[in-house]
Amino acid sequence: MNRTAGEFRELYGYSPEGVWAAPGRVNLIGEHTDYNDGFALPFALPQRTEVAAARRTDGILRLHSADVRAGVLTLDAAGLDPARPPRGADAWAGYPAGVAWALLEAGLPADLTGGADLHVRSEVPTGAGLSSSAALEVATALALTGLHGLTPPSPELAALARRAENAYVGVPCGVMDQMASACATEGHALRLDTRTLEQRHIPFDCAAAGLGLLVVDTRVRHALADGAYAERRATCHRAAAALGLPALRDLPYAGLEEALSRLADPVARRRVRHVVTENERVLRVEESLRAGRLREAGPLLSAGHASLREDYEVSCPELDLAVATAEAAGAYGARMTGGGFGGSALALIDAEAEAEVTRAVTDAFVRAGFRPPRVTAAAPAAGADRIL
Repeated sequence: MNRTAGEFRELYGYSPEGVWAAPGRVNLIGEHTDYNDGFALPFALPQRTEVAAARRTDGILRLHSADVRAGVLTLDAAGLDPARPPRGADAWAGYPAGVAWALLEAGLPADLTGGADLHVRSEVPTGAGLSSSAALEVATALALTGLHGLTPPSPELAALARRAENAYVGVPCGVMDQMASACATEGHALRLDTRTLEQRHIPFDCAAAGLGLLVVDTRVRHALADGAYAERRATCHRAAAALGLPALRDLPYAGLEEALSRLADPVARRRVRHVVTENERVLRVEESLRAGRLREAGPLLSAGHASLREDYEVSCPELDLAVATAEAAGAYGARMTGGGFGGSALALIDAEAEAEVTRAVTDAFVRAGFRPPRVTAAAPAAGADRIL
């Protein structure tokens, strides 16, 4: 039996009706563009979050995680309230509880008020910038709708998962993470227009080109619910309004310098410059992938990291060291991935250089007195689905 299903049976005393899974993601390029209606190019990771679930009829929602040292949290399904999310050791449960709340708000499905039992097991590391929260949200949304025989379109599930994180958990994220987890396909990057939710699945086969991707988890845990993330989002929105634009996505790359001259705040100028140049980098990386010239994407990744470090100011010493060391060891390009303030970096390398680059980054961290990083190979995997 599936491990998550077996743990569900041990925990609740009966078997689940199914197990649903959703992956974490790496964002190849396109950081902090999603809440500016821009473009992103993520892909799904093989690591997944699984949710085993079964229906109840008494209005109770029970939540448990194999990865958190806390017991079963019992909630009133009809009484879920964004003003009173789970706290303390149960804070993790705000994500699945928020999804249940968002589904109920949308009337999808109407009989969800009967409640459910959920058990979660995840391979996606938390706080590593690999979208563990989105994986949990999307897997929960699949489970709670699947229990009732519903199969909403993946973009709709992603939007509901984002609403859970925004309105219930209180993280003002964009929709890119949830879309990548819900909609990605194996062997492809997902070129996403976050305004229209238009998707393009771009072939991304590193192995065929003799390349590899390394994910360096710095083990510096970020917390996006703090004020730094929200402050950057608010600055971008104020700058767009000052420029008379619906969003920074509407500022063309060719008009960037003129627009910057109209902004008095130097911080706003830096934030705008990052968003506009990052959107341009997404489009250029997409062109490289479509043409099969994957190595040409490397310098664009490195340019993206420099922009995130200097203009958006969301990097940290560990991320900068991982990127610089990977580049010095022969990577075609490297950048932080995720919201920043910690988390992971991504490096595009020759496949045969995996051991060398891994060793170089690990040794550099030890010399700097940092915790040893976790370095793993990554390849574009499939999106969310029912697995049992």
